[in-house]
Amino acid sequence: MKHPNIMAASSLAALAMGAVVSPEYAPPEFGRKDGGEEPDIKQLSRDLKAATDKVKEFAEDAKGRFEKGEKLSTDAKEKADEALVKFNELSATMTEIEQKLARRGGSEGNDRKSVGAQFIDDAAVKAFMDRAPSKGSVSFATKAIITSLTTDANGSAGDLIIPDRVSGIVAPPERRMTVRDLITPGRTGSNSIQFVQETGFTNSAAPTAETAQKPQSELKFDLKTLPVATIAHWVQASKQILSDAPMLQSYVDGRLRYGLAYAEELQLLKGDGSGANLLGMIPQATGYSAPGGLVADNMLDQLRYAMLQAVLAEYPATGHILHPIDWARIETMKDGEGRYIIGNPTNGATPTLWRLPVVETPAMTVDKFLTGAFKLACQLFDREDANVEISTEDRDNFIKNLVTIRGEERAALAVYRPEALIYGDFGFVA
Repeated sequence: MKHPNIMAASSLAALAMGAVVSPEYAPPEFGRKDGGEEPDIKQLSRDLKAATDKVKEFAEDAKGRFEKGEKLSTDAKEKADEALVKFNELSATMTEIEQKLARRGGSEGNDRKSVGAQFIDDAAVKAFMDRAPSKGSVSFATKAIITSLTTDANGSAGDLIIPDRVSGIVAPPERRMTVRDLITPGRTGSNSIQFVQETGFTNSAAPTAETAQKPQSELKFDLKTLPVATIAHWVQASKQILSDAPMLQSYVDGRLRYGLAYAEELQLLKGDGSGANLLGMIPQATGYSAPGGLVADNMLDQLRYAMLQAVLAEYPATGHILHPIDWARIETMKDGEGRYIIGNPTNGATPTLWRLPVVETPAMTVDKFLTGAFKLACQLFDREDANVEISTEDRDNFIKNLVTIRGEERAALAVYRPEALIYGDFGFVA
């Protein structure tokens, strides 16, 4: 254990280093002086120097006593410890003052000024203004404020900011394709589809007397030929980007395939058969007409009578195709007491109406409906499944180091029985 005199000597030696304040000095509260204003930094420095000189004088006297073997009194040691505590408090205060001044950008009195104020206070400008009128110029420099701009202006530091890049590509939403699933699938190895369709039948069957001539019926057939249509599109990319970003190739592949399916669904429903278009279901469907003199009061009645129309044509319907807006209108129909007629907000079952599934797709026109026996009515023949190919064979591609990415499919749609498809209008849109 160290001797008390030695401990006191080390305390006084620390005081003698010249960085202490006398016990009589009490540091002011940081950031304030009498009146609530900023502390007087210059006065604080003068007080610190005076206190340091006084403590040095005391420390030298104490050092001489140690060398003579004299002991320090308890009162002297307490004053030394008190002085060290005050020193720590003052050090913390001075540190806070320095940090505050650093945040302000300079010492007290150098608060940020506007450019105009800096111009007026500039010594060179004042000297120029005090001279007799004469020709000449004066240079005035002002420091630019550092900002996040990315221009060439002074202080622009935006290029130093590194964005936080999220991996992958955020793709737009994709439509759920449903129409193909309604149709009977098929395949072909040719560039066209032919089938014989009965287009007329006169049924003369009747009871006939013995030895009497039997009645003759008439049948009419037509040969239908449907070309296999090609649905295709392409994009171009550099060879380097596909090599440097492998995921891009798979992303482009998926987007091209989606584009083919999107165009195919529209063709299956609405293709008009002109040029390279498929002849879709709606152009060949039978127009809705409520049979038996029935009158539809609402959308539910219309769809039920469309089912009846298909049944009377000997093709019981298997489903309805509606736009999501029309299906929402049906589900939210209410009775006279405000109760939902068919919709149930808590029921997540598959959409059905009159026992038949409902297919809702934006590919369908708003305010229209298609009801029918879809698998009996038509068949889709795939000649070439959707595929994506990459080629550099083109001369320009080779020279420019580009690649062409092409998506393509080939298919034909045969509508055998137009009577099995009933197309109608709800009447909400003019």
